[in-house]
Amino acid sequence: LEISSLSEKDILVLRLDLTDRSSHQAATNSVLKHFGKIDVLVNNGGRSQRSLFVDTNLDVYSAIMELNYLGTISLTKHVLNHMIQRKKGKIVTVSSVMGIMGAPLASGYCASKHALQGFFNSLRTELTDYPEISIINICPGPVQSKIIQNVFTENLAKSIENSGDQSHKMPTDRCVRLTLVSTANDLKEAWISDHPYLAVCYLWQYAPTWAWWLMNRMGKKRIQNFKSGVVSLFLSA
Repeated sequence: LEISSLSEKDILVLRLDLTDRSSHQAATNSVLKHFGKIDVLVNNGGRSQRSLFVDTNLDVYSAIMELNYLGTISLTKHVLNHMIQRKKGKIVTVSSVMGIMGAPLASGYCASKHALQGFFNSLRTELTDYPEISIINICPGPVQSKIIQNVFTENLAKSIENSGDQSHKMPTDRCVRLTLVSTANDLKEAWISDHPYLAVCYLWQYAPTWAWWLMNRMGKKRIQNFKSGVVSLFLSA
């Protein structure tokens, strides 16, 4: 409000629980009642994971998919109905580089992001009759945020003890700016990351055999660090 021409009526903040899917229609209706339309939906809710599959309860995987995947597509469904009526809109989903590769200690998180990638890539093909509705997938690498403090571990009641240093990660405002540029230009998919993470994405895409070799070597070290309580920088989402 201080640095723009916006007024109080131009801003509406609603509390939203992605896991409470029964509330998503009412939330959508509240936004439509206030603004009259929805031009852009940015799906940016989710939690990461730090645990080995063999040690992790299955209810953790259920919770990850309920939040990261089902909650996101539920909200999308309600907003998309409105965009289809208008024949216009943008749906921007913050996936992850983990949606295009695999990494140790994050099998459930990777699965949820792969699910989002598959869903929205498929949805895009279902909307060919609506060329002005854009489906945009954003795949950030490590970004400075509180995502590490709130990760899932091997059981739902346990939280992580050491979130580590985040200075090596991309600043939040840089990631946001690149996301906005990608959205404005209707990019179907954008990888937003610094090296070496971005280089690994290209390796995974174009030289998967080398990517497996590299991931096995670095993954082994990362698991050793995890078991000894050391926070690994590589692929620390």
